[in-house]
Amino acid sequence: MRRSKRAEKTQTALVAGGAGFLGSHLCEALLHDGYRVICVDNFLTGRMENIGSLVGLARFRLIEQDVCTPLELGEPVDRVFNLACAASPPRYQADPIHTTRTCVIGTLNLLELAASNGARFLQASTSEVYGDPEQHPQREDYVGHVNCTGPRACYDEGKRAAETLCFDYLRAAMADIRVARIFNTYGPRMDPADGRIVSNLVMQAIEKRPLTIFGDGRQTRSFCYVTDLVEGLRRLMDVDPNPREPVNLGNPGEFSILELARLVRELTGTRSPVKYLPLPQDDPRRRRPDISRAKALLGWSPQVPLRQGLLQTIVYFSNMDDLATEPVVAIDRAGGGKLQDLQL
Repeated sequence: MRRSKRAEKTQTALVAGGAGFLGSHLCEALLHDGYRVICVDNFLTGRMENIGSLVGLARFRLIEQDVCTPLELGEPVDRVFNLACAASPPRYQADPIHTTRTCVIGTLNLLELAASNGARFLQASTSEVYGDPEQHPQREDYVGHVNCTGPRACYDEGKRAAETLCFDYLRAAMADIRVARIFNTYGPRMDPADGRIVSNLVMQAIEKRPLTIFGDGRQTRSFCYVTDLVEGLRRLMDVDPNPREPVNLGNPGEFSILELARLVRELTGTRSPVKYLPLPQDDPRRRRPDISRAKALLGWSPQVPLRQGLLQTIVYFSNMDDLATEPVVAIDRAGGGKLQDLQL
């Protein structure tokens, strides 16, 4: 479906958040497709080691900047991928005001950049727009069940506002936008200390620490391997005509947190016990995408089973030089205390 760019005039793709877990994989894939890639990152959660092999390449440019400040590129762009925002609850709750600013002001700045360049725009939205869903599995026409004043709202409502901006730009014919609602993604280059459920459990198992589970572990998630997710993003950006509606991207396989913990124990061979902690506020009970729209519009569905992808992730973490990481916690600035590590 996707055509190679090598035989055509070289196009330029900007990836905001390009030094992050997902963004770095996307940068690599776009370079492989023949694009010139501009990576923009403020390195609050992105890591230089994720893009170390790309720095210095002729078709790769790195800009260290926060997207809340308008970009002055000095060159045209043809594609804009907006992946700029912390995605794990501890990270985005650490500075909730900046998270909201990134979702709203950052997205607006990038939309303006796309509009002025006549560039196609892809917004990385999230399954968090569905909140703690009352519909299962979640279809794109579900309007969600979100607590707009809770500790997760900076991200949940920020992403919902970003979608609003995107579709307003589309309806006004100011930019050709596409919106991907991304469900839990995992794989190599995840930050081992970002507080997400896969990285938490894998690191705890490798380091022979207790595996922490919040609540009773019966809450479910759907885990999509990073290469599958990147393929979905590329297809959504390339598809014609414009879908003019959000598209779920995720793996419809549904697993409880207890099932995930058992699989991590099996694949790592650890005998670490399970430690149960109270469930955080607004933590979704069930999460599973309906990907009928992605299948119909993009011909896309995930190919990597959880066992295979999890094994690759374990190998990546096992080979890291420094495994002595501390879990990230969000600061409750109003109360002066600490919020619990959250798992998604």
